[in-house]
Parts: sequence; structure tokens; C-alpha cells
Amino acid sequence: MNYYNEIKTKILETENYARIKEYSKEHYKILTYYEIGKLLSEAGTKYGEKIIDQYSEKLKVEVGKKYNRRTLFRMKQLYNTFDNEKVSPLVSQLTWTNALVIMSLKDMNKMYYYIAQKSNICYFLY
Repeated sequence: MNYYNEIKTKILETENYARIKEYSKEHYKILTYYEIGKLLSEAGTKYGEKIIDQYSEKLKVEVGKKYNRRTLFRMKQLYNTFDNEKVSPLVSQLTWTNALVIMSLKDMNKMYYYIAQKSNICYFLY
């Protein structure tokens, strides 16, 4: 038995599993935030823009303080920014951090460029 190779194999398997698990968590997170953004957008149309303030106050108490007004606003912004049948499937390939940076660009052409160039997003961010 080659102990070194066994150890190395175990380490690499664990690292790969961790990457896959992290990608899966991030994928689920961005899709969930997109869906929440859609719900917030619809609720805003029906009940007015102050609904985000009302929901955030309740969510901070019932779920956790990270679901404040700013976070809910960003979720709504995610949906409104990427609610386009050509772009929305690509949203699931982004991380929440990537999406926040792209949304901050304000220029739709630049946003679409960096989404289309998914492989360049990491380079752009760093």
C-alpha cells in the first residue's frame, strides 16, 4: 500500500466534494434570492413599495437580522435586473457576490457583457 497516494487521493476527493457542495449551495442561494425578488416585485406592485420595509422588519425578528431592507431590496433588484428570458438562465451561474457587483455597474451593456463572459467575471471582480 502506498500511504502517500491514499492520503493524497482522500484529500483531493474531499476538496472536490467541498467545491461541488459550495457551488450547489451558491446555486440554490442565487435561485432562491431571484424567486424572492420576483415575489417582492409582485408584492410591491400590489401593496406599494413600503412593503419591503414591512417585510424586512418582520423577517429580521422572525428569521434573522441579515434579512434587512437592504438585502430584500437587492433581491428585488436581482430579479428586476435579470428578468429577461435571454439572461435569466445565466443568473444561476453567478454567485450572489458576482450578481451584486454586476448590478452595481448600472450600464446594461456592461452587465450583459460580464454575464455573457462568465469566465471573465472572476477576473473582473479581482
